[in-house]
Amino acid sequence: MKQGIGIIDSGVGGLTVAKEVLRQLPREAIYYFGDTARCPYGPRPAEEVRIFSLQMIEFLLRENIKALMIGCNTAAAVVLQEVSEQLDIPVVGVIEPGARTAIKETKTGQVAVIGTEGTIRSEAYAQALKKLNPQIQVTSLACPTLVPLVESGKLHDREGLEIVREALQPLMSGTFDTLILGCTHYPLIAHFIQEVVGNGVKLISSAEEAARELSAVLSFRRMLANGGDTVNPEHRFFASGNSELFMSIAEEWLNIKVWAHQAVLEEKRK
Repeated sequence: MKQGIGIIDSGVGGLTVAKEVLRQLPREAIYYFGDTARCPYGPRPAEEVRIFSLQMIEFLLRENIKALMIGCNTAAAVVLQEVSEQLDIPVVGVIEPGARTAIKETKTGQVAVIGTEGTIRSEAYAQALKKLNPQIQVTSLACPTLVPLVESGKLHDREGLEIVREALQPLMSGTFDTLILGCTHYPLIAHFIQEVVGNGVKLISSAEEAARELSAVLSFRRMLANGGDTVNPEHRFFASGNSELFMSIAEEWLNIKVWAHQAVLEEKRK
C-alpha cells in the first residue's frame, strides 16, 4: 500500500496529471519520470516513442511502483495496450478518460482535438470519441510548437500567446464547443488557449478523469494507501535532462517543494 504511483511523460506535461492525482489521492506517493532530454515525442517515429517509453517504465518498475499512469498522450497512443497486457500492476492512460469527458461536456456534438504530431497521426482521440458516439464530429490539429513552448518554462510570457494563436489559427474557421487538450503539456498554457478560442469553448484536460479512473482501480483492488499511512508521502521526481528547469516548473505547477534527480536511461530495447 505504501508503494508509489508511477507517472511517465515526455517532459513536464505529465505534471498536470500528477497534480490531479495529488489532489484526489493525497496519501499516495508519486514517482514521476519526465524524459526532458528527449522531449518532444510528437515528431518522433512510433517505434522510437515505444523504446523511450519502455525505458522510462523499466526505470520506475525498479522503484517498485504499484500502478502506472502513462501521462503522455503520444506515449499512451503507442504503448498503452502493450504495457497493460505485459504488467501485473494497474496501467491507466489519458486518452479514453479525455474522450469520455468531452462526450459528456459537448452540447453541439462538435469536438476539436489538439495534440502532438504523433498523437494526431495515431487518430487515437478520434477513434475513442467515435467509439463512444459515432455521430460526434471531430476536428483534429497537430500543434508541434506548443510542447517546446511549455518546456521552455515561458508559461506567462506574452510571446507565448502569439505562438498559441498561430498554432490554433487553422481551427478558428471551424465550429466546435469543446476542445480536447490532447497533450498533457497543454493545460500549463490553458490560459493562452482559452484566450485564443474564447470563453464559449470548453477546454477538456484528461487529467481529472484519468486520476478518477486510477482511484477507482486502486480502490477495487484494495491498493489505496490507508488511514495508517502518512499524509505527507515522499514523492520522487526524475528528469533525464535539465533538472533545475524541471524543478522550477514542477514547484510552480504543483505548489510543493520538488527535488528532481537527474536520471540516465539505459537503452536496452531495440
